Amino acid sequence: MPTTVRSHAKINLGLGIGAPREDGFHGLVTLYQTLELYDKVTVTAHPAAETAIRIASNDRRVPLDARNTAWKMTEFALQALGLQASVEIFIEKRLPIQGGLGAGSANAVAALIGLEAELHITAKTHPEWGAQRLRCAEQVGSDVPLFLIGGTVLGLDRGQLVFPMPDLACGPVSPWCVVATPAVGVSTPQAFRDWDALCAREGLTAAASEAKLNELSRVYASALTGADSFRGARARNGSSGVFSRMHQDKGKDLAGPQVSALVRTGIANDFEQVVFLQHPLLSEIKRTLAASGTPEAAIHASLSGSGSALYGLYRGQRDAEAARQRLRTAGVQSLLTRTLPRPQYWRQMLLK
Repeated sequence: MPTTVRSHAKINLGLGIGAPREDGFHGLVTLYQTLELYDKVTVTAHPAAETAIRIASNDRRVPLDARNTAWKMTEFALQALGLQASVEIFIEKRLPIQGGLGAGSANAVAALIGLEAELHITAKTHPEWGAQRLRCAEQVGSDVPLFLIGGTVLGLDRGQLVFPMPDLACGPVSPWCVVATPAVGVSTPQAFRDWDALCAREGLTAAASEAKLNELSRVYASALTGADSFRGARARNGSSGVFSRMHQDKGKDLAGPQVSALVRTGIANDFEQVVFLQHPLLSEIKRTLAASGTPEAAIHASLSGSGSALYGLYRGQRDAEAARQRLRTAGVQSLLTRTLPRPQYWRQMLLK
């Protein structure tokens, strides 16, 4: 019987980017946050003499071959498990494609969860699979592993090194979120090229990048959970590298609502420095979401990833609905949602 999985979106609460590295990648420090918004991914699978993967979708823009992230994840997983299977995947798109919401990466993890359910893959049947599945996710894409955690997640290195953080709360509930989905296309490769040019102009070196990102990871971790506990989490994960030097910071008072604590750190998305120059409309949309100085002002507004989606976080539904009305007046489409904490993320995932 087919297994249907909710494939939730994410936003980047903050995104710090380093100068280009010798390996062709960029060091990142980001806070991912899953949302209630989702696609649906339905998987049908059974053991077979040889592996065959078929993908269909309600959206013609979705690739139906080995370029698809769900295809890649399924193929990597079966190879890692030493299994062969006939797999059919249907992706019901509800989220914007290439909008900075991680939809394709979430589809990959949803396909994996569906495959595990269909083939009865568990920690008992495959004891080593817990670590292997994370490596498979890293192979598919840098922001895929976050969807194996859900909730509020700190991403380091290329974004693929992930650590669960305490879930956001705005009082006793999750913050309301308005996601603006303008009809603007942003090329992520071009955004990185523009960032590289900015780094060259401003003289941001690899050493300066390391210092910047180390400090940013320390500040984010301190705001959410305290640097001591984060350092312990890194040690338990056995990870090391440019982000390993964390500092104790119990003396600073970053208590209070978590989103406000993060805002006080100056949380921001570095991509805005280059993307807004190429797409001024996105800067205007951010100002519309923020509504600074008004009673309905956002707690935080930002570009997500490299865009083109932007979002605002709000204290209540009334403020969020006011933001949607401002966007409608400006001719910009939007979606109303809430941030999705980790326990609910996993409880809501399987629809079967």
